[in-house]
Amino acid sequence: MLVSERMTYPVITISPDLSINEALNLMKREHIRRLPVMKDSKLVGIVTEQDLLYASPSPATTLSVWEMNYLLSKVTVKEVMTTEVITVPENTPIEEAARMMVDNKIGGLPVMRDDEMIGIITETDLFKVLLELMGARESGIRASVFLVNKPGQLARLAQAIADKGGNIISIANFLGDDPTNRQLNFKVSGLSEEELRAIIEPLVIRIKYIQCC
Repeated sequence: MLVSERMTYPVITISPDLSINEALNLMKREHIRRLPVMKDSKLVGIVTEQDLLYASPSPATTLSVWEMNYLLSKVTVKEVMTTEVITVPENTPIEEAARMMVDNKIGGLPVMRDDEMIGIITETDLFKVLLELMGARESGIRASVFLVNKPGQLARLAQAIADKGGNIISIANFLGDDPTNRQLNFKVSGLSEEELRAIIEPLVIRIKYIQCC
């Protein structure tokens, strides 16, 4: 899956000359936490809600409301935005975008087609992908098991489930306790908890849990 398939678009953008007060109001109105900053149709920065809040007067200030509003009206986005923006091409795999966000401790990446910004991939978009990946919106039996880490184990498990009329809705493969095993989380429809347990118990190292959801 590529970022272009799950990115948010069109993107709400702002000018670097916008006041931070106006930018905060826009974020609140649109329920977003970051805004790419554009000048002459080019991406020149990005500003987050946190950037704007840090630039705002403290609640403990002795300034009056009028004085605070005046100060906020004078501070512009270009004074607090990040100018070295980390971006991704539209054909970037979704997991690579997630890795970049985690490694750089950021919550969103503008998506580029050459020099044009065509979207933004955010942590919210990744959460939606996770929900889809784990079949969170579909009913079934969820199971987590440990398999021997060698070729053919997943195929054996999937075939055994299919032979008994089960349908695998979602599946995710994680690191196990050590290099000899893998943890497999999956969701199945068409079987009861008891039926699924009877099928998979002989094929796995151990069952972590089986539960209806």
